[in-house]
Amino acid sequence: MKIAVIGCTHAGTAAITNILNLYPEAKIEVFEKNDNVSFLSCGIALYVGGVVNDAAGLFYASVDQFEKNGVQMHMQHEVTNCDINEKKIEAKDLKTGKTTTHTFDKIIVTTGSWPITPPIPGGDLNNVVLCKNYDHAKEIIRRAESVKKVVVVGAGYIGVELVEAFEENEKEVTLIDSEDRILNRYLDEKFTTPVENSFKEKGVHLALGQTVSAFEGTETVEKVITDKGEYEADLVVMCIGFRPNTGLVKDQLNTLGNGAIIVDAYMQTSVKDVYAAGDCCAVQYNPTKEPAYIPLATNAVRMGTLVAHNLVEPTLPHPGTQGTSGLKIYNHNIASTGLTVSAGEASGLTVGSAYIEDTYRPDFMPDNDVIKLQLVYELETHRVVGAQVISDADFTQAINTISIAIANDMTIEQLALTDFFFQPHYNKPINFLNQVALEAMAQETKRNKETLVKA
Repeated sequence: MKIAVIGCTHAGTAAITNILNLYPEAKIEVFEKNDNVSFLSCGIALYVGGVVNDAAGLFYASVDQFEKNGVQMHMQHEVTNCDINEKKIEAKDLKTGKTTTHTFDKIIVTTGSWPITPPIPGGDLNNVVLCKNYDHAKEIIRRAESVKKVVVVGAGYIGVELVEAFEENEKEVTLIDSEDRILNRYLDEKFTTPVENSFKEKGVHLALGQTVSAFEGTETVEKVITDKGEYEADLVVMCIGFRPNTGLVKDQLNTLGNGAIIVDAYMQTSVKDVYAAGDCCAVQYNPTKEPAYIPLATNAVRMGTLVAHNLVEPTLPHPGTQGTSGLKIYNHNIASTGLTVSAGEASGLTVGSAYIEDTYRPDFMPDNDVIKLQLVYELETHRVVGAQVISDADFTQAINTISIAIANDMTIEQLALTDFFFQPHYNKPINFLNQVALEAMAQETKRNKETLVKA
């Protein structure tokens, strides 16, 4: 069995590792544009901030390791043409310029994603950089050494982490985003306001609700122009989001409107013997029961693993995702899963939410912390569809528990009565997960009574 793998970050690495275990006789050829594999881009901000001193720690697999196991690694090779029906690809050696043709029995498309780069005038100026791969990380570190004023464009997870890193490195930081709140896609307002306040206290300038229209400078960027103002900049980091990198297979496979490849539960595409995984794909989103584009390393690793297990015959289905993620900014420990209230409404679901803000230990304990927790649920079915948490203490693992609840279509009633332990060092007799679900139940009882009165 001759297998071609295009791309080798998280999904590709997971697929190859598992294929080696399951089908040691298989011939695997890997085509990767970069000179490395398995780079954890989520660690870039930690690298920039000096928390991680050795970038080698941001890799968990190596080219040498794969080659020792018999994998043919075509590093710094760009696949320029992929003919799905003919089972043939052409790859260009970026070092020599030579193009070679390769055939396959099965192909795994793990081409990942690429930063969204709008055609902004001045985008080609020096010190306007992207934030995605290892080379980007090195460039950001190198350029940041000699600059004072940094503008970060994009207030998603990567953007806000970079803002913290630059601020702690004593840079003058401006954060620009077209939305009125940071982390708008992941958190509701109760959970973004504390982080915004911390940024302001640290001297970060938040230029929210603004769209970048131009970069200005002679050869190197000096100023960022938006529709509402202008901001001095020695360095601009663009991180406004990602798009699936699927141009190679355009019009050959079924995709979403944004180009994300549609796969079934077994990671098979619309064409036989063609599999896909990771950031180039759509994935079943359990809160809405629809395919969605959710580029996360955790999703990529799971999907890559499943490709290997289903390569010969469909045996292990994907359970879907909740888009569960976590974040630490200054003293704030944050995590979310599933839908926010605003995202639930935008998706067409009718949702309600319950919110608690309480100490997590009994009052007799000498030390305590406040936990803020919100549960989002579907009004019609009472099905749990989302949750968010923020605290100075680390309660992020609670969101993993709610992720399981969403995956299993649990209702607020079932969550309210789930058996969680009690020990004063860790929680109250009524666990905060039970408590927020009980609050949701109380709200629904009140809603039903009001409905009966109106009737």
